Amino acid sequence: MGLFILRRFGVMLLTALCLTFVVFFLTNLYPNLEKLAKTQGNQRMSDEQVETWLENRGYLQPTLIKYGQWLGVMPGYQKVQEDGQVLGTCTRPGSTADNTPRFCGVLQGDWGYSSVFKDEVGSIVAKRLGNTGFLMLCVLVLMVPSALIVGVLAGMREGSALDRSLSTFSIITTATPEYVSGVIFIAIFTSSTVGLKWFKGTATQAMDNPTFENFFLPVLTIALYGMGYIARMTRASMTEVMTAQYIRTARLKGVSFPNIVMKHALRNALIAPFTVIMLQFPWLLNGVVIVETLFNYKGFGWALVQAAGNNDIQLLLAISVVSVFVVLVTQLISDIGYVYLNPRIRIS
Repeated sequence: MGLFILRRFGVMLLTALCLTFVVFFLTNLYPNLEKLAKTQGNQRMSDEQVETWLENRGYLQPTLIKYGQWLGVMPGYQKVQEDGQVLGTCTRPGSTADNTPRFCGVLQGDWGYSSVFKDEVGSIVAKRLGNTGFLMLCVLVLMVPSALIVGVLAGMREGSALDRSLSTFSIITTATPEYVSGVIFIAIFTSSTVGLKWFKGTATQAMDNPTFENFFLPVLTIALYGMGYIARMTRASMTEVMTAQYIRTARLKGVSFPNIVMKHALRNALIAPFTVIMLQFPWLLNGVVIVETLFNYKGFGWALVQAAGNNDIQLLLAISVVSVFVVLVTQLISDIGYVYLNPRIRIS
């Protein structure tokens, strides 16, 4: 197991380097850099002025050199102006040669400076990730147990009226996008036109003081959409397990139906849903963009929209690194979890 984890960490590191380089290359294409120069400088800048602005800050260096500087394995670009101010990859507003570090990359814990929020990228990502983390926790607490219960109940009695009803419910929740269900919930439960003002406050207020009234609707919107996938996978696995030979043997021996489900069928039936549950983490991290924008909840997805819409290269790169890390770690946990859920699976 230890050797397997070490090999996987090596593959994860190589994958992370490849994916972050692709994102770095795409965000540092010249049209994006030109847009950044005009946004930070002047929209009426000429081509020569744009090139000078980019050259002074090191954006026109070869891509591999810039990528090494961003990682922190190469010294950052610096150019001292006549007034003593320093421009380059490691600088901040008002930087001088005395307070500008030579290396300033991810390995040094420096994620750059946001050109939109005018703050350190690390602090922005930490704050927005914390908001989304709390939202993810609430969604998982509601979504996972509810989906497993629906899937198990449907799979226990294949073909019954209960199975057909729960399967239809799962299909409806999966087929309804978040922006549709979110708008419906807002119109029904918060609009004064309809009259059902059951939920007061906004999700923006929930960032400082989360309550049931201002935080339940975005949680419910996300949970309903993801619940269908887990429930249908659980139902399919449960149906397959309930027709296995050892389940029939347990029935012939007189084991009660609840014991058959809880002690024999459920553990084997959870192997496939476990993968789907683990895949919900990267989806929740980046897939909540619509919900966070719809409810104006300023989390990780909201920050991604702001970074992409305003061409904030440093913030966009930091968000991509966190996203890649979450995807790779959840896949590793999923592989390790197989061994404990099914003893027949062994790491070769």
